[in-house]
Amino acid sequence: MTQQRYAISLRQPWAALVAAGRKTVEVRSWPTKRRGWIFIHASKTPDERPEAWRHIDTPELIRLAEFRGGLLGVAELVDCVEYANLETFADATPRHYNEGSWFRPPRLFGFAFAHAKVLPFVAIPGNTNFFPVQAPWLVVAPPERPAAGKDLPDE
Repeated sequence: MTQQRYAISLRQPWAALVAAGRKTVEVRSWPTKRRGWIFIHASKTPDERPEAWRHIDTPELIRLAEFRGGLLGVAELVDCVEYANLETFADATPRHYNEGSWFRPPRLFGFAFAHAKVLPFVAIPGNTNFFPVQAPWLVVAPPERPAAGKDLPDE
């Protein structure tokens, strides 16, 4: 039996930025206890605000941000952080790329992603919450981790 895989849908260009590993936190109004590999789905509706698109600054990101309505990457969901006030939200801007005006009291949540990678685009319907993905042809191998004691450079 194969392990159930899940995806989360994001508007472009955010989906491209997460899949490329540039945006490491996705902001939501709800928390999650889910952890593990999550497929990144580009919704059919893009975010039209110029402040979202200013982060698309390479030819590779431009091409990736053109995809709509399907899976385009995968990342490991490693944490869910709470932003209880504007100050903590603003401090995390380099990770989530959202401006302070996005903060909505009483709080927001950041889904922290690591080990993101781009995958070949696969058109499938999305959903606003996590949704199951039946994609046995997409195999996600965990990234290679350094052996114990091998993560520091030789002196």
